Amino acid sequence: MSNCSYSRDEAIQGRPTSVTTQQVWRRLLQTGFFILFITAPPLDIFRIDVTQPQVVVFGQVWALGIDGLLTGKSSGLQAGIDLIVRGLLPAAAFVLGFGWIAWRYGRLYCGWLCPHFSVVETINGLMRRASAKPSLWEKSPLPLQRADGSAMPKKSHYWAWVAVAVPGFAFLWSLVLLTYLLPPFEIYSNLVSGELTRNQTIFLSAATIVFSLEFLMARHLFCRFGCAVGVFQSLLWMGNRRAMVVGYDQQRAAECRDCATHCEAVCPMRLKPRNRKRHMFTCTECGQCIAACEQVQHTDDGGSAPLLQWVNGPCALGVSAQDFGQRPKLPIDCYRR
Repeated sequence: MSNCSYSRDEAIQGRPTSVTTQQVWRRLLQTGFFILFITAPPLDIFRIDVTQPQVVVFGQVWALGIDGLLTGKSSGLQAGIDLIVRGLLPAAAFVLGFGWIAWRYGRLYCGWLCPHFSVVETINGLMRRASAKPSLWEKSPLPLQRADGSAMPKKSHYWAWVAVAVPGFAFLWSLVLLTYLLPPFEIYSNLVSGELTRNQTIFLSAATIVFSLEFLMARHLFCRFGCAVGVFQSLLWMGNRRAMVVGYDQQRAAECRDCATHCEAVCPMRLKPRNRKRHMFTCTECGQCIAACEQVQHTDDGGSAPLLQWVNGPCALGVSAQDFGQRPKLPIDCYRR
């Protein structure tokens, strides 16, 4: 197998694995990170206490060193060195590391860790079960079966789950964000005892309303255009024409004719995975389109390799270089057959 055609685990760990297994691991990583997102403030893993003000990292107060300057205990030179060492350098290292991952792998964080995106996928699934459409703005119903051929009938009672999930996730997000800013145990204690302060009540009420509207009607729009972290990753990824991308084995395009576009149906960002890279600007690299394609190929052809596969290096030019009107000569073994 060429080193420019590989699955995500091959890209990260250097060894192949099945796409179905990857989706199981992706869900586990999403769940684990969502739990970390909720528990980080009360466990003092990370939070910003605006009442002090101070930043807490792994139980330790992360000071920038300017307090000594303000109290006259340190010189301006020492304060400047502390600011660079404790503030600018860690921030630069984080941005560069995160940027390198995005440049090479795209929105890896979005598809595999982001707690907002896991909510997007959950609500998508509930809406699809309720109406055969994963969002309120979907033009046409999706197939009433999964890629593996099993039935996925429309059941209107799932709207009740949507009605619970949307405000439920909205309130949870509002509450967790508040604990990142104020002492967590104070917030949870006030909530349990019904003694939230006026400002805490206003924040939770307003944020819950805003998140509810976003989760219900604009969650995809936020991921595409409103999330600075997501757009940052996409811009870096688009700048690397050899970055990992979902590739389409066009030489076997005839095998798509009876597919019912299952790869498009499962895409949580409502993209068309067989498009050129510039049309996949907001791809979260979740790999669900590849998993669906593999299931269809296995069902129809007794285990054929999927027409959609992750590719990188020279093979990725077949997806990205077309944006510039080029038709590069690709290695003959870009895709597993």
